[in-house]
Amino acid sequence: MSFAWMEKKDEFEVIDVRQLRGNFLPMIQKKAAELKENQGLCVIQSFEPVPLYAVLGDIGFEHETVKISNEEYHAYFYKAISIPSGEKSKTPPPQPLGILKFKQVDPLVANHLIKVWERIYQREDAAINQKNLYLIAFGAGVGAGRMRQATRELVKAYAAGATIAELDEVFALLIWLEGASTFVSEISTSAAFKAYTLIKNMEKQGKERGVILTALMEKFGERNPGVGIFA
Repeated sequence: MSFAWMEKKDEFEVIDVRQLRGNFLPMIQKKAAELKENQGLCVIQSFEPVPLYAVLGDIGFEHETVKISNEEYHAYFYKAISIPSGEKSKTPPPQPLGILKFKQVDPLVANHLIKVWERIYQREDAAINQKNLYLIAFGAGVGAGRMRQATRELVKAYAAGATIAELDEVFALLIWLEGASTFVSEISTSAAFKAYTLIKNMEKQGKERGVILTALMEKFGERNPGVGIFA
């Protein structure tokens, strides 16, 4: 794919995140939101920043990435349209920020793993839709005792359209599969169960899904030490 705007990519603000530690996604989102139509930015990363494509694409950006080497990628983001505030996408669900920790060890490993993530979660010919994929990942996280991961997958499943009835059935299945004692002592005390409870309570109050998702990300997003990768 080629874009005419790439001819003026040298005018874009450059953000080099290769040496940064922690979650730099909010910083990039903030800078992107401040740009006007026909402006852009360049993100330099040591692996292809695939998670950014969807996040910035939702707010009107086109992208093109140039591979400089196995450890240097220049991702150019161009603001093709300005989306009115009332029409902007709701708060995005958690991104695979754990990849950033792989980068600290070996950028080449990080780049390979982001390709695996893209293959599993973003393949166009997927037989399992994204909502059900997240629900499966949620159950796998609980079964493996990785409640931090499980909470993130639960939030993503809800963002992808999971209903409270579906979540009820999944938690009922966990009682059966994991056992009553494990459910009471481990699952019902987890951040994942608290997120599930928040969804149920807010839906009973008649809140819209977008409002609920925003509340989920505020309480069970990256700043929550029981959920966030860098909290």
